[in-house]
Order: sequence, then structure tokens, then C-alpha cells
Amino acid sequence: MRMLLIQAPSVEGAAQEKVYPIGIVSLAGYLKRAGHETAVLDMNLEEDPFGALKEMLLDFRPGAVGISLRNIDPLGNKTTSLVPHFAVTVRMTAALMPQAWIIAGGAGFSLFPERLMQELPEIHYGIIGEAELSLPALLSSPENPPRLKGLCMREGGRVRTTPPSRAFDMAQYLPPDRGLLDPARYLALNSYVPAIGIETKRGCPFTCAYCVYPKLQGRKVRRRTPRAVVDEMEMLHKKYGIGSFHFTDPVLNAPCGHLEEISREIIRRKLKVKWDGFMREDHLDGKNALLFEKAGCECFSFSPDGLCGEALGTLGKKLSEADILRAAGIVSGTDAISVYHFMVNVPGETDKTCEKGIRMLERIYNLHSRKKNLGTVVLNNIRILPGTGIETRALAEGIITAGTDLLYPVYYNPPPFDALRHRLETMHFHKNVFMWQEIK
Repeated sequence: MRMLLIQAPSVEGAAQEKVYPIGIVSLAGYLKRAGHETAVLDMNLEEDPFGALKEMLLDFRPGAVGISLRNIDPLGNKTTSLVPHFAVTVRMTAALMPQAWIIAGGAGFSLFPERLMQELPEIHYGIIGEAELSLPALLSSPENPPRLKGLCMREGGRVRTTPPSRAFDMAQYLPPDRGLLDPARYLALNSYVPAIGIETKRGCPFTCAYCVYPKLQGRKVRRRTPRAVVDEMEMLHKKYGIGSFHFTDPVLNAPCGHLEEISREIIRRKLKVKWDGFMREDHLDGKNALLFEKAGCECFSFSPDGLCGEALGTLGKKLSEADILRAAGIVSGTDAISVYHFMVNVPGETDKTCEKGIRMLERIYNLHSRKKNLGTVVLNNIRILPGTGIETRALAEGIITAGTDLLYPVYYNPPPFDALRHRLETMHFHKNVFMWQEIK
């Protein structure tokens, strides 16, 4: 069958950071191996995304169209939604290709499969979770599909879903077929995060109260071999001139040993590349931090999220303030930059926890002041997502009700500390400007 895989708009506006859609490009490789003719369209790259979609559909004439909804909204405290863009993508596809099977997937879709299929009857099937095995099997018999992991299908007026795959063997992982979508188109787009992602493993064993990674990927960690990871990086560096990568793992340096082996393999090959990824503070020490930097780590990204011990406990981080400050002390001595993400106005916030949070930020700035290697501090309110501990807490506190529509942005930010983020952002911005301008 001829299949078009589409990355629906997943960023807000043309100026936003864009990332290479490794999910759909990797899936295309599995489809090609199963004998399907496959093409890929990333609507985020196009000046006129819906004009490009129309042209691609009419030129390629697919028998099936896979549409990925990666993000349901931009996050970052914003209240806009990306669901309307996804809906129009689905409806335009159905209008122009009425005979084609429309199959939805992606991380955003996997959070709200029943709801999105009920609102968009044009979608014939959905796949939640991993699709490497389920999608080729579905295309082999779309009129009468077998029972597949993660399959969403209609039965009468209802949408039935089967449990998703969260156990794909990463030894069978096919790196994205970059010939289907040229990475060179992404190289000059971003200033914050490298546009080209590398997946080293799936699954997250942690239990953070706001996070959906365990729901999407499972708690069992499944790793690619360090050699396979660096093979992919080396090919992209030599063939496409790619010098910076973002590791897409939920937590890059956990479990201990895997990133260390990847780093040693990069060094052994004398591969001159840069990379970054989100790291766990209590898995970092002086020895592996220097190893990571030597292997090309250009940014230590942390998401401790809690600004004090009470917040860390509420968020289920299993970290302490001492863990955060110890890691900050280590990376502040490197030549890499560091980025910290924190949640603001978490459940149980008090005047005392606010003051402790301010002291935490001050100490992080003081640690980085000597080498001026603090990239930024990102402050967010918590986006309430279904199936998380924060949803349960927000329901119990009356912040939301059973009827609250979480498909669209809803943040945990009740009074009296609903302006705390703005206060902390003023402090952060002040310290950032004064640090770089060397004003005491």
C-alpha cells in the first residue's frame, strides 16, 4: 500500500523551535521493510502547511495516511492549543482522499485517543504507544484488522482501545530513514535545542506526579546498544554534517552506566560532535560529568521541578535540595552551560516554601557566577494531564472537576500564589542580565 506519514503542526508559530520528527520517519522504515511505498511530510517546515499538505496528497495519492499529533499544546504556561491544527489536517485529508484510510498516532494522540476519535469521525483507526509492529500489521488488513497492541477502533458508537505496546525490543530499533526527510532542512532552525534527536532508550522508572512518560513508554527501561547509538550519530555527522544532537530519552543518564558507555564510544571514535539531554541530578558526579563533557556534552539540562524539599516531595521526585545543589556545583565547574526547569506554585505552596524557592534560585546563580555558564532557568506552572498524580490532587482540591476538559490547556495555579511565577521570573531575569553585564 502507498502510505503518507504526516507530522501535524506541533509548534506555535513559524518562529518556534522545530525538531526532526524521528517518530514518523522511523516508522516509515518499518513500513518500507514490510513492502509499503512510503512518503513523509513535516508540516512544521512549510510556510503554507495546509497548502503543502494538499499538494502532497494530490501528488502522492496515498491509500493510507498516518497523522501524528506529537503535542496537544505548546506548554510553557500557554493557553493555546494545537488540537485545531490536527483537526483540520485530518479533515483536509479526508476531504481530498475520501478512499484513504486515516490512522492517528503520536504522543499527544495517545493521551486522548477516545476523545479525539469521537470528535473526528474521519479517523478510521488510532494507535497509542509504540507502533513499529502494530502499524505494518494494521496495513496488512485494514478492512478487518487483527487484535493489535495499542489499536483504537470504532465499535458501534464507541471507541475501543487495546493496551499499548510498552515493550518493543530496542535491539530491533531501525534508525530513521533520513533519505525520506532530509535533515539538512533543520540545521539552521533552532537556537535553544538541537533539531536532530537521537533515541537511546525508552521507558522511565520514576514516578513524578505530573509526568506522562511512564504512561506513554512504560516503566521498564529498554536500551539500544551504545555502539548502535554512536553508529547513528557518526553516520549523520559524516553524511549530513550534523554537529549537534539532542538525546530524546526521558532521563538521559539513568540507569547509570549507559550514557557513560555511549560517551566512551564517542571518545574512542574521536567523533567531534556536541549533544545535550535531560539528566537526573542524583546520578551525576564529578567523574561522569567530566566524561560527558569530554564526549561533547554542551548543555547539562536538569528538570528538578521542585524549588524546595516540600515541593520535591509533592511532585514525587525522590530528590533532595542537596542533590540539586550538589549537581549544580559539579556542572558549574565545567565549560558546558546548564539549564534548570522548575515548577511554580505546586500543591501545598506556602510563604515559607516560596522563600525557600527564592533561596534555591539564588544559590544556583551564585554557583554559576564564577564561570557564567548558566544558560537559563525555566519556570512553569504544572499542566494538568489525565492519569497523573497532579490530576488526582487537583480533583481532590476542587481545582478541577470530573467535567473539566483537559484536552485543552489547564494549569495548576490556584491563589494565593498564582502570581508567584511572575515574581520569580522577574528575579531570574534580573540576575541573568546583571550576571552577563557584570553589574553587582
